[in-house]
Amino acid sequence: MNGVILGLTLRLLVRQRRTLLLVILAALPVALALIFRLTGGSMDTNPDFAAGIMAHFIVALVLPLTALVVGTAALGQELEDGTFVYLVAKPLPRWRVVLAKVLAAWIVVAGVVVPSVVLAGVVILGGFQGERLIPAFVVAVLAGSLAYAALFLSLSVRFGRALIIGLAYVFVWEALISQFITGVRFLSVRAYTLGIAEAISDSPSRLLEVSLGATPAVILLALVCVGATAYAIRRLGGYQMSERV
Repeated sequence: MNGVILGLTLRLLVRQRRTLLLVILAALPVALALIFRLTGGSMDTNPDFAAGIMAHFIVALVLPLTALVVGTAALGQELEDGTFVYLVAKPLPRWRVVLAKVLAAWIVVAGVVVPSVVLAGVVILGGFQGERLIPAFVVAVLAGSLAYAALFLSLSVRFGRALIIGLAYVFVWEALISQFITGVRFLSVRAYTLGIAEAISDSPSRLLEVSLGATPAVILLALVCVGATAYAIRRLGGYQMSERV
């Protein structure tokens, strides 16, 4: 049954028109990388430009927006149109349903964002120094994708307007508040993702604007994943359609 739910959710997410828009969004960093190379980017600035594109465009914008759209749709769409009742009517533990949904969202988000990282990195870096940026950000994005997917899926279980709440989190909390208040900076999935990338790559923290070590970043990301998933499971345990507002 888990495989059936996973397969159905993957097809649901991939066939949506909004997924095509997400692919176009993920292609923008690659387009910028091509423009940079075609306009004669300097060998000395290539690693810095690549780190900036990956940190401030892909991780800060493409990743959370993709995860928001996919994560809220993975389960929220069924809750919204009422078809979820047919799924929970089956003798299947709620935790299996939630795990299958989170896994499906993770696969789609990673499938959209990871190629953006790889292609942008290859175009900018080519045979120059700094190639460690690519695997570093691939690992970081994979971890961040899971955390974002679980977080936004849990929002969709609680709120009918999860997309709006998620947008507020991405653009108000992570993009504004966490950038100006030092202590709050490390209360965001973005900071944890960049912390992993910084630890694996050889880029200085000034380029990524983060000083969170690998161990705290991994621990905090794991807490987000486990906490959000556990909350979604608990909410679905006594779920009522009228509870979402």
